[in-house]
Amino acid sequence: MLRLTDVQLPLDHAEEELRAAILARLKIDAADLVGFTVFRRGYDARKRSAISLVYTLDVDVSNEAALLQRFAGVNNIKPAPDMTYRFVAHAPAGLTSRPVVIGTGPCGIFVGLLLAQMGFRPIILERGKAVRERTKDTWGLWRKRELHTESNVQFGEGGAGTFSDGKLYSGIKDPKHYGRKVLTEFVQAYAPPEILYVSKPHIGTFRLVKMVEAMRATTESLGGEFRFGCKVDDIDIENGQVRGVRLEGGETIAADHVVLAVGHSARDTFQMLYDRGVYMEAKPFSIGFRIEHPQSLIDRARFGKFAGHPMLGAADYKLVHHGSGGRSVYSFCMCPGGTVVAATSEPGRVVTNGMSQYSRNERNANSAIVVGITPADYPADRGAGHPLAGIDLQRELESRAFEMGGGNYDAPGQLIGDFLAGRASTAFGSVLPSYKPGVRLCDLAPSLPAYAIEAIREALPVFDRQIKGYAMEDAVLTGVETRTSSPVRITRLDNYQSRNVKGLFPAGEGAGYAGGIFSAAVDGIRVAEAVALSMTGSADAHGGMQSLPQDY
Repeated sequence: MLRLTDVQLPLDHAEEELRAAILARLKIDAADLVGFTVFRRGYDARKRSAISLVYTLDVDVSNEAALLQRFAGVNNIKPAPDMTYRFVAHAPAGLTSRPVVIGTGPCGIFVGLLLAQMGFRPIILERGKAVRERTKDTWGLWRKRELHTESNVQFGEGGAGTFSDGKLYSGIKDPKHYGRKVLTEFVQAYAPPEILYVSKPHIGTFRLVKMVEAMRATTESLGGEFRFGCKVDDIDIENGQVRGVRLEGGETIAADHVVLAVGHSARDTFQMLYDRGVYMEAKPFSIGFRIEHPQSLIDRARFGKFAGHPMLGAADYKLVHHGSGGRSVYSFCMCPGGTVVAATSEPGRVVTNGMSQYSRNERNANSAIVVGITPADYPADRGAGHPLAGIDLQRELESRAFEMGGGNYDAPGQLIGDFLAGRASTAFGSVLPSYKPGVRLCDLAPSLPAYAIEAIREALPVFDRQIKGYAMEDAVLTGVETRTSSPVRITRLDNYQSRNVKGLFPAGEGAGYAGGIFSAAVDGIRVAEAVALSMTGSADAHGGMQSLPQDY
């Protein structure tokens, strides 16, 4: 099989034109082309008047060896890589010990699935509810202002990614093609098959619910056990080795292999781990607002006359500004045709996030506009450099947003024109915010540190030069966005175990090693392999990348 990259065709081309492009690229007759599949399809919109589709193709030909020799050294014609996933270990017969996985976000789901596929019969613990019950509780906050502290956007089966745009792409390095395993498992769980080849695949909340249930059923059929409403409130550590977990109700579960896939908002769990002496450190994250524009404005700015074309869908964007004060401002978790959602998990606090359905057909586009911060910016109340200081800052900003929104889970908001002019907003214009329960207009300046406000004010006019209309007077900012990533890193070694507790495997976004659905799922595969190798006595043979970048 050959892999052809950078095959470009017009938006409205016929399939026969794709076949002709392959023949022309390889300089072969039609009889020599056995077949082909699309590995990746994206688009090139740098010239809005001539947007093209860009293909990566896996091609089966009758004379492969001769063609490889002819095109030796040609970068866009290479042998197709073998992306078949191969298990690193299998549970030995008679194995009685079972690994414990804490958390059922994307990382925990894949740790549990992979361990089950390898025969290790994992026990998967989730403090929240199963995904459909959890969805009802989440809507309870949005519609009735009723917060369920253990069942919300952050906690419950599927993790925070369930209420998001469902993006399935990342900037991570993936030499072993674990990402292909992730996408394949999603398709087997009823995700649309196109996620295997579109350049920026996404799923959306409603489809994610069904997929999460299907993956749970597969894991259970292979011997895995899910337990919902089981909050871990302590970990048993003996002479530097994990020995089990204790649940909130007092039950203990013995285990020498425990995976921490708790997500970025498990603040009480982070405190417990710190109290138990598990090594962790503060890490950078970002703070800011959600910004909403008419999706039609973004479509026109990105696609020109091709706005609305079915092959393009709703347009997205990615913006970065390196400010004069040394702060970077960037767009994050952009949700085309989506909504801004209430994402708090603690009473008396307001947090925003973005969500889209698969159709991406809501009126507004939304994205976080955030400022990068470091541990040097965190409060020093617990002492300089305290690992949990970032959580203190998050809580402070979220409590302030709650008060500014009126103390009823409404979010504070402001029109862009007023924000840039430094005056409070009093009435909405053409852009109506999508955040539920509601938005209370005000002056957002007190909601974030002054350095963040100044950096965002500097960035918005710059972004307007890249996307005409981005700084439109009545576009809406909604505050605050504080949970862009985990504020802590639970440091691990090359064998994926905690720096100072053997058998404890920090994993995914909560532990500081992922930044989104896709990278968290990939990290779940890596950690599952490390657990399996440890349980079969082969841990020393397994190494790998410790850190994964955020999905900016």
